[in-house]
Amino acid sequence: MNKAELIEAIASEANMTKADAKKALDAFIGTTSKALKKGDRISLVGFGSFSVTKRSARKGRNPQTGKEIQIPAKKVVKFKPGSELSDMVN
Repeated sequence: MNKAELIEAIASEANMTKADAKKALDAFIGTTSKALKKGDRISLVGFGSFSVTKRSARKGRNPQTGKEIQIPAKKVVKFKPGSELSDMVN
């Protein structure tokens, strides 16, 4: 499902226009991104939680040459599904 399909599904499920659904989705994405950038954790009960963790620097290998390279440390976004979502998928 891409963004346009998600907007259409939200609009039909919530009985709203596609324009309003797009505004709501964009607001959710923007707010979530800002919160994660600050290092906050976002928890949606039943759905799951988004958090930011630090990945330490490590050594890796270039798959084409086999040469060892240094991979720098960085922050990554993690999503942990909630129990209701996990039960629904399984």
